[in-house]
Amino acid sequence: MSIGCLQGAERVAVIGVGILGASVGWNLSRHGAEVVFIDEGQPGEGVTNWSFSWVNASNKTERRSYFDLNVAGMAAYRELAETIGPDSWWHPSGHLRWADDPAAEARLLETAELLDSWDYRVEVCTGAEVRRRLEPALTVPGKTRVLFYPDEAWVHGRHLVGCLVGRAVESGAERRSGTAVCDIGTGAGAGADGSIRTVTLSDGSCLDVDAVVNAAGPSASRVARLVARHLPMRREPGAVTRIGCARVPVHRAMHAPHIEIRPDGDASVVLHSREIDALIDTGEDPAELARLLHESAKDVVPELGNSHIAQTRVAHRPIPADGFPSVGAVPSVPGYYEAVSHSGITLGPVIGRLLASEILSGKRDEMLADFRPERFPQ
Repeated sequence: MSIGCLQGAERVAVIGVGILGASVGWNLSRHGAEVVFIDEGQPGEGVTNWSFSWVNASNKTERRSYFDLNVAGMAAYRELAETIGPDSWWHPSGHLRWADDPAAEARLLETAELLDSWDYRVEVCTGAEVRRRLEPALTVPGKTRVLFYPDEAWVHGRHLVGCLVGRAVESGAERRSGTAVCDIGTGAGAGADGSIRTVTLSDGSCLDVDAVVNAAGPSASRVARLVARHLPMRREPGAVTRIGCARVPVHRAMHAPHIEIRPDGDASVVLHSREIDALIDTGEDPAELARLLHESAKDVVPELGNSHIAQTRVAHRPIPADGFPSVGAVPSVPGYYEAVSHSGITLGPVIGRLLASEILSGKRDEMLADFRPERFPQ
């Protein structure tokens, strides 16, 4: 089925330059489209920079098609690392997960059995084995069962976005940072098809375009309203803290009881916890959220006792109302496309490839069939 097909190097405005927008724009640019990146901040410094940035499918088992899309995302990362070089952004070191009560452990093991039946690699280790082979700095008890997912990874999202945007700019793409989209114009009047024609920015400029990609993350609903579209979104804020340390004592992403920990370069560690997120709407001060995250992390990795809290941010995750991505053309507005999803870090490269292909050829990939924007009634 062909919808809104672009022919040749047409002009596409990519609204929002996190991992999804950067991936779509880079793929469009390298296949000949004229791309304009538009971001009200700086590329990669929004939600992408304040994500746990864990590349995985082990946490995506609620729908098989969603799991398969995330597996494809993992494969797309490996291809991307070969294409542009891993540089400082790609860290395929696996992922650890364990629990501290029998019921939670049973659920983790049940999920591991399901994943194994879907040919997804998982190893069940003991805490003693993990400390000996993988993470000597952990306090995980020796007999605790720990799941190790060797094919998972973490990504430095801001670095990757910078790399993709930089390469697109070298190919002729344009950057408009620090300015927001305040209007999207469509063809009107007798004989007009209502297709995308212009994008007006908060700096007063008006750009002639043939298509727009709404990759605006938490602002995606606002951008959708500019074309009279209702895109329902969840409200799920998350607190992420970066702590500075002279030596990073962990080597991979992990979900320990009550705390998520991963490296973030040579002198930084990222912390997150769903339990701490639950305190955000109580009005708890972000500094206190950071302190609680730090204390939980020190329980798991005592060496982090010498670290210091460097930065904390409460970010709003871009999650469509049903929890699944909204990706592809909106048939009622020719030239308007969406790339809005939680787990954007895992899905960025595969959504970038699939959506760019759809924009340029009009062909809709079956891998996105369950995640089309038209499932949300207007």
